[in-house]
Amino acid sequence: MTIIETYRALHPKAAALFERARRAIPGGITHDIRHLAPFPIYIEAAQGTKKRDVDGHEYIDYWMGHGALFLGHCHPEVVKAVQAQVARGTHLGANHELEVRWAELVNRLVPCAELTRFTMSGTEATHLAMRIARAATGRPRIVKLAGHFHGWHDGAVAAVSPPYEVPMSAGVPSATLDQLLICPPNDIKSVEMALERGDVAAVILEPAGGSSGTIPTIPGYLQELREVTRRHDVVLIFDEVITGFRYAPGGAQEYYGVTPDLTTLAKIVAGGLPGGAVCGASTYMSMLGFRGDPTWDRTSRVAHAGTFNANPLSAAAAIATLTVVADGALQVRANKAGDTLRRGVGDVMKRVGIPGAVFGEASIFHVSFEGKPGLAGFDRPRRADLYDLLRCALINEGVDCSRNHGWISAMHSDEDVERTIAAYGRAFGAMAAERVFTA
Repeated sequence: MTIIETYRALHPKAAALFERARRAIPGGITHDIRHLAPFPIYIEAAQGTKKRDVDGHEYIDYWMGHGALFLGHCHPEVVKAVQAQVARGTHLGANHELEVRWAELVNRLVPCAELTRFTMSGTEATHLAMRIARAATGRPRIVKLAGHFHGWHDGAVAAVSPPYEVPMSAGVPSATLDQLLICPPNDIKSVEMALERGDVAAVILEPAGGSSGTIPTIPGYLQELREVTRRHDVVLIFDEVITGFRYAPGGAQEYYGVTPDLTTLAKIVAGGLPGGAVCGASTYMSMLGFRGDPTWDRTSRVAHAGTFNANPLSAAAAIATLTVVADGALQVRANKAGDTLRRGVGDVMKRVGIPGAVFGEASIFHVSFEGKPGLAGFDRPRRADLYDLLRCALINEGVDCSRNHGWISAMHSDEDVERTIAAYGRAFGAMAAERVFTA
């Protein structure tokens, strides 16, 4: 049988659920990244590094809650904290001590963090950070790097994937997109030219590289960016939704030794529950504070609301998670597993004769059939059909990860990594047998 025929045969319940979903949910999915042809799998339970689908199959998981579950599924300390808080209340309609403890932890771990404000997602966090920068500087425009992803709000959907002149989404006014100035990644001269306009409030980027490091940042670039933004009095925003607490306890800014003015966080910061944050220098974060001055409070302050901001369940999970990862030992372990997995998958790719490359950094790995990207990233759309087929082939072999990259948790064992490398070998072999790489 072909890869897809095997996939269909193994997942009849998932196929039926997808048909139900299509009648109830637009497109049958609740997040674009979960789109998969011919249909997605449906998971009913997870524990540690494994998850089980409705058809009874177990997988080694490299989605890990879209990168949020650095401690794996259902870590006992997180479960204990959340269960205890559920019994005390899920939304108290008031301030609570857990939000203070959570902010104190973030401020202690993240180098740039003097003050922290919580949101409910990474998209909300980048939206708020941009607003703070504009309010603090009085300037309208934001420099964004091509290929870098900062959520789905209108102010961030330009130049996410090739062709970069086409926004990530329909329905965004051109006047909004015009507030973004797009620069090639790893090109400091392009950024400096943009800043010389005099109307730029901030530069925002994923410090480890665009789209979870798919377009790696070259050595020295962050240091140059820090110097040029400081010289032009422009706010430097690191989007650490992916890298925060993963690369190191203080995120990519600790890992690379470059401190931004503001940082956006999500995923690990909330311990696997919904949540995000903006943190940074008090000069900028104080733009959110009431001062008792009616003019300031109404016309100059940055407004920010959100029904579930810093809700006690997310706060409980976050405190438990950040406490466990604070000493850095688990990051070292996960990064080592990342090295082993990247090397092993790259070796089997060559052995099977599949074109492409395996790359990445820390505890993230990327599989690319187009080879490694150039300094400016990939210059044309990638073969989505091949990555869908790879994911189906891996699922058939008991491994699940995103189409072309995966997030390693601190709980993945040597055995998990060895089994994953072997699964990639079989998946690549199945793809080669179908001659999908021939012209």
